[in-house]
Amino acid sequence: MKLFKLSHGILIEKNSSYFLLADADWDGFINDDALFQKVHGINAPQLTIDQAHQRLAQGIDAPMQSQELWASGVTYFRSKQGRQEESKNAGGGDFYARVYEAERPELFFKANAHRVVGHGGAVRIRRDSNWNVPEPELTLVITTSGKIVGYTIGNDMSSRSIEGENPLYLPQAKTYDKCAALGPCIYVTDQPLPAQTTIDVKISRNQRALFSGQTHIGQMKRTPQELVSFLYRECSFPHGSLLMTGTGIVPPNDFSLQSGDAIAITMEPIGTLENKVE
Repeated sequence: MKLFKLSHGILIEKNSSYFLLADADWDGFINDDALFQKVHGINAPQLTIDQAHQRLAQGIDAPMQSQELWASGVTYFRSKQGRQEESKNAGGGDFYARVYEAERPELFFKANAHRVVGHGGAVRIRRDSNWNVPEPELTLVITTSGKIVGYTIGNDMSSRSIEGENPLYLPQAKTYDKCAALGPCIYVTDQPLPAQTTIDVKISRNQRALFSGQTHIGQMKRTPQELVSFLYRECSFPHGSLLMTGTGIVPPNDFSLQSGDAIAITMEPIGTLENKVE
């Protein structure tokens, strides 16, 4: 089952049928430990497929409202390598190896809703950075109590030149206007995603393929629930939260995004998140 956040309401896709909750409160609907049961038993006006597609074509918002978006770092071996490569001149090689092996994960605040775009929106690269990449990530949808109730796709835009200059610059490399994309929907399930769930990314420039990569979530060193347990140790989330779980796909060091580039991240059964760079 999938939930799409629209400008006026929530569109539900269930068993190839579509239902519209007009003017529904996103925060109140999502932040529910029984979300799967609620969506499964929903009683709402049904739309035809054409009507649903028309609604979706009008625009899909990022699936967050009052939630905070957090992120995890160095959860894949490839991410550890990437961080070591970019920060070797700043002494970060040993630093990130320790993070990868430590009991405590790297967690950081990424953005609130006004800095996040949805499917079809434009992400940004910082003007004071000359090395920028997208980071495709499985993103958890978590309630106030710490229960994972759904999944979405995240693009954690990152300025590698800034974070590589000094690890203490990580917040500037990660958090700025339009620094993340989420969507296209929330996939609601009462079961964890299989370890073989793949993450695919494709980047194109002027309709020509520049880079593609693939990983699967089974390559994560830490489990989603482990990451959530650390995030919720001393933080409260009155409206729930979203947590990016790190990336296992890092473009080569000579690659950097440019304005106009197109990014497509696919994770089935969630779908495909598409964005262009401003």
